[in-house]
Amino acid sequence: MSLKLRFLLTYLSMVLVFVLLLLLFGFLVFFSITGDANFLQKTYSNAYVYKLLTPEEETTFLNVKLLSQEDPNQLLNQQIIKSYEQEGIDVIVRKNEEVTYSSFSIDQRTVDKELPHFNEKSTKSATYEQDIIRIKNKFYSYIKLDFFFPNRDEGTVFVLRSISPYVGIVHKVFPFLFIFLLLLFVVIIGFVNYVVSRSVIKPIYRLKRAAERIRQGDVHFSIPYKHNSKDEINELTNSFEEMRKKLQSSIDLQVHYEENRKQLLSSISHDLKTPITSIIGYVEGIQDGVANTPEKLEKYLSTISTKAKDMNSLIDELFLFSKLDLHEVPFHFETVNINDFMENLNQEMQFELEEKGVLLRFYTTLSKRAYVKVDTDKLRRVIMNLITNSIKFMDKEDKRIELVLSENESEVIVRIVDNGCGIEPRALPYIFNKFYRAEESRNTQTGGSGLGLAIAKQIIDSHGGSIWATSTLHKETSIYFSLRKITK
Repeated sequence: MSLKLRFLLTYLSMVLVFVLLLLLFGFLVFFSITGDANFLQKTYSNAYVYKLLTPEEETTFLNVKLLSQEDPNQLLNQQIIKSYEQEGIDVIVRKNEEVTYSSFSIDQRTVDKELPHFNEKSTKSATYEQDIIRIKNKFYSYIKLDFFFPNRDEGTVFVLRSISPYVGIVHKVFPFLFIFLLLLFVVIIGFVNYVVSRSVIKPIYRLKRAAERIRQGDVHFSIPYKHNSKDEINELTNSFEEMRKKLQSSIDLQVHYEENRKQLLSSISHDLKTPITSIIGYVEGIQDGVANTPEKLEKYLSTISTKAKDMNSLIDELFLFSKLDLHEVPFHFETVNINDFMENLNQEMQFELEEKGVLLRFYTTLSKRAYVKVDTDKLRRVIMNLITNSIKFMDKEDKRIELVLSENESEVIVRIVDNGCGIEPRALPYIFNKFYRAEESRNTQTGGSGLGLAIAKQIIDSHGGSIWATSTLHKETSIYFSLRKITK
């Protein structure tokens, strides 16, 4: 349920409750005054205009009032009084606190206890009194008229109408009912406010606390929300949680980059220190006259040149890896026939590898029309790095490397397999990490920057492929990478 609809329903419910309570309050007011529970029906059906007296009560009361003014003694005539009675209307006449006429049986104790006493003030102001009394377990609304007989005896006439027994109760407890209804309305409003605050204010406070934690640098927490709710507050919470996740990912990435930077500096320092130390040592040897023959001098200078080239190669590979890691290397993709590309590359490298005593062979199970979209220069760099890495760790006289092409439904698989010393299983998952060397696994002193396989992985990832390795120790190592097939 949307927040707008929720507030609208809350407002309508409050108005409805208020109207119902107001109607109930009005009904109780009319009921307590008239004792007539059917006044609403009369108002609707007969256009009844509310008065404090019913027509029957008013007629009887006016007759006895007129009689008390003209000849009060006639009120002692039972026949005359009885003629004024109407259906549902009773009359009681009292003289000096003694009942002289009553429409129903009534004893003196009831008169003394229930019927109000004579009030001389009402005779002077010509007013009458209206109230509710209980006679013989029945409730009546009455009109009381006080007057004086000619001999100055006190006289009182009561015009009574039978009403519901609940009227008396309502009449007595009406103040308490009013207070109860008022408290009930306050409780209902408080409950509605609690429900609204629980569904609206509470999530907002939760977001406030989350924002405070983020401001203090803490993003490693979660904000609960309902996944399928269309509530605006829940959608806001969802968006805030997504923002927190992205911020956490950004911070974690920043931390990862910082760790990489530290590792990079440490690895560079280590890899550059060895050749620089060698160069310094040979230069000092020349300066001190150790290279005192042309042969020694040539050897020293050759070593210095080799070490300098190694440093230059390391710097070039480091520069390339950094640009690949920052996605700053442009790729120029083109559609090529992978069979033709690999066969041409095999022919280019065969002569060079034969001079190093390495036999290179190419095998394919692909169709002649297998196409991939690649940057040919970058792909050539990957294969060269993988083959160069294989050559470094060959420990057999019969050195062999095979390029094998295969495929599945959506990819071309390139496999480069050598018969070198293999890689230990514990080192296999890490060989594509930068600056990682599996020298303990391939127990040789080969050197290298430790970036060749990492660069290959970066390039294959940029092609949308994947790269992995398998190895059997002391037997062979296979490096695989995949490229997505396309229709030319």
